[in-house]
Amino acid sequence: MIPIRDTIPSKNVPVVNNALIAINVLIFIYQLMLGPGVESFVYLYGLVPARYTLGRLAIHYTFSQQIISWVSFMFLHGGFLHLLGNMWTLYIFGDNVEDRLGPVRYLLFYLVCGIASGVSHFFLNLHSQAPVIGASGAIAGVMGAYFLLHPKSKILTLIPIIIIPWFVEIPAFIFLGLWFVIQFLNATAGGGAAGGVAWYAHIGGFLFGMLFLKLFDAMPATGITSRMRFATARKRSHRFQVAQPAQPEQEFDLFATITVSPYEALVGASKLISIPMGLQRRIFKVNVPPGMHADKVLRLRSQGRPRPDGGRGDILLRVVVQ
Repeated sequence: MIPIRDTIPSKNVPVVNNALIAINVLIFIYQLMLGPGVESFVYLYGLVPARYTLGRLAIHYTFSQQIISWVSFMFLHGGFLHLLGNMWTLYIFGDNVEDRLGPVRYLLFYLVCGIASGVSHFFLNLHSQAPVIGASGAIAGVMGAYFLLHPKSKILTLIPIIIIPWFVEIPAFIFLGLWFVIQFLNATAGGGAAGGVAWYAHIGGFLFGMLFLKLFDAMPATGITSRMRFATARKRSHRFQVAQPAQPEQEFDLFATITVSPYEALVGASKLISIPMGLQRRIFKVNVPPGMHADKVLRLRSQGRPRPDGGRGDILLRVVVQ
């Protein structure tokens, strides 16, 4: 299952989430520049449990090097696909969690989830000399928070069937629940780090993410949060939207809603609307004219249900301004 996007638009530009993605990409580029020296770099800044439990290894590292590894490991990656998978997942789920917590609390939440995921791996692999790297533990914490915040959200998911791409909307609690079960099965089958993947770090990150969301959400927001939310408020809603049409009995027309921001209602906008049609999914380009008011209806002619005479009904899109 490959997540494409969720259906919950963020109200603010996720500046911290975007910055985390940029930092991970820049550090990965630096890793590539190291050439053969990247192995020692990863061993130094990755999380190696044996460095803390075996004295013969611990003596080769300073106190600061031992401490910084608990944070630095979550910004290193073992390859392009490793980086891409992690950053794409963070891009999909992180903006909504940052929306809820605000930028300052979200940054602390992300780092604490990453550290907690490392602790989970550490205590279950005390003598492992393999370095653990990657943002997946921290991102698992973000996914755990999303699981609690938006369980009824839909995740547009690509499921490859041989060479045929199948796009389907999966409720977030099912998508994330399946993801968690897969991590658990892999951990129990492979001893926690099969194939070089720290499965228990994922499991710990997810569980701690749910716990820490409750703790961080209870913390009062700072004045910085209010100012940044005002400065980063989105003027536009997502260009790509998923509409679920209603089809009353004996009707050939389909009825659905699309969302625009107040700014877009004033100046106009162009949207790509995905509408399921039986087993297929069709995408329409919809132009929202300037001066649009809430509850106005846009009509897509001859795009609805087939009529007995060979024609088709219409799709009527009610505009929601929020």
